[in-house]
Amino acid sequence: MSNVLVIAEHEHGHLRKVNWSVLSFAKKAAAITGGEVIVALLGAGLGDAAKQVAQFDVAKVIVVDDSTLENYLTGEFASAVAGVAENADARIVCTVASLRGKDFMPRVAVKLEAGMISDVMDVMEEDDELLFKRPVWSGKLTEVLQATTDIICATVRHTEFDAMEPTGAGAEIEAGSPDIEGDGAEFVSFDAIISERPELSDANVIIAGGRGMKSREGFAQLEAFADLFGGAVGATRAAVDSGMCPNDWQIGQTGKVVAPDLYFAIAISGAIQHLAGMKGSKTIIAINKDPEAPIFQVADYGLVGDAFKILPELHAAVKAAKG
Repeated sequence: MSNVLVIAEHEHGHLRKVNWSVLSFAKKAAAITGGEVIVALLGAGLGDAAKQVAQFDVAKVIVVDDSTLENYLTGEFASAVAGVAENADARIVCTVASLRGKDFMPRVAVKLEAGMISDVMDVMEEDDELLFKRPVWSGKLTEVLQATTDIICATVRHTEFDAMEPTGAGAEIEAGSPDIEGDGAEFVSFDAIISERPELSDANVIIAGGRGMKSREGFAQLEAFADLFGGAVGATRAAVDSGMCPNDWQIGQTGKVVAPDLYFAIAISGAIQHLAGMKGSKTIIAINKDPEAPIFQVADYGLVGDAFKILPELHAAVKAAKG
């Protein structure tokens, strides 16, 4: 029992970029356990996704293509993952620390009688023991954990690992057929939010706003600015709770964790709960009228002033530069 099993995240067969960072974690963990990296895809209509994953440096891709899993239900999904893990000789079962990953992985841990570690930031070996790092206290501290169980389930912070690049290896693809047991829940419908902008966790550029944007109209300016970059729009919890924007835009301790190449923090003070979700961004540009705002402590570039005056000027300058 030494392999590392990665449960790849996808939306109806379209793989998310965050998977490639989880593969980097898995590769590092497998080097310690002495096993192989195996990727599992669960759902329906996964042929193209399986071929894409097979181009990475992994030993095998297991595809569970079952109509029961076409629409996500926690019970069925967790049951299928546990079955795959048992057949894959997995020491570690991991997935991205997303809303879905945090939903099903603890249930997988129960089924496998495994230890559960969330928001993994690193994995290491010390005195022949497997250790994991994870953040606590809104990222102010880092704790090191050891799971004493034979199997370990983990959700991985994709922002802490570089994305693995495809090698064209052409890994083996095989069909998996685990027993799938539900918990009595029934799928009724799913009202998806349709947007041409990238999902926050996958975006290279994020334009984020805080309560200082004052209204939905204020956030409309951020949307127009984000469209210049082909980027996503994010928000603080205060802005979401105030009804200025939808809750799937929320970034922070109780929202999504992101690490884009470029992060604009506009009218965001920089509370620790928000910083916990974005301080890993490659370049941070902050705009705030308060020169003492905590956001400037993590920003690479800062502009002190009224966002409603600065943003139109930035918009015009970027638009002109793009021709």
